[in-house]
Amino acid sequence: MLPADNAKTVKAQDEAARIMALDQKKLIKIIKSSKSTDLAIAKACQRLAVIGTKEAVPALSALLTHPKMAHYARFGLEPIPDASVDDALRRALGQLKGRLLVGVINSIGHRKDPEAVGALAKLMDDPDAEVAEAAAAALGRIGTLEAARELEKVLDHTKKVAGACLECAERLLSQGRKEPARALYSALLRRADLPEALRVQATRLQGSSGSL
Repeated sequence: MLPADNAKTVKAQDEAARIMALDQKKLIKIIKSSKSTDLAIAKACQRLAVIGTKEAVPALSALLTHPKMAHYARFGLEPIPDASVDDALRRALGQLKGRLLVGVINSIGHRKDPEAVGALAKLMDDPDAEVAEAAAAALGRIGTLEAARELEKVLDHTKKVAGACLECAERLLSQGRKEPARALYSALLRRADLPEALRVQATRLQGSSGSL
């Protein structure tokens, strides 16, 4: 490695280490500053994933539309235990398209936000296949009765949500909701074109639900 390249790498490492030691107020300032480098913003988001609170949500959510920084913003937002994160992610559903929208949907699924079920159900009809599949997967992870109903509606028309239905049924079962879980397993098994691996798994779990 050339000396100049080595010096540049060391400088970047030093900057990253400095940022990772800052408090929340200073991290937010970095994110909001137009003079901050992409590296500085990324590191600030990463640190906020560890120490971030409600106060960091506006700054992080403002990056959800940024092509380069949106991933880091979601990484920072997801662990923050405050309802304002869910509010920000739901608002973003109506503002984004393509990969940025898929990312937000994934974050909503990660946080298992039950209030997003209605919006996600609509997105299962999105012409962008990635968006539609991400919405179905998020509903599966949310795993509420309402999510199960929305997935079952779509299952009547396409097998692409079968995996999400299976995950949703498993979540219902883990919550002790045996009857709706069995109903979803039965809906899955009614599809003649269900992939064999999913059929086997659904059959096994449907059987185990009766013994719980």
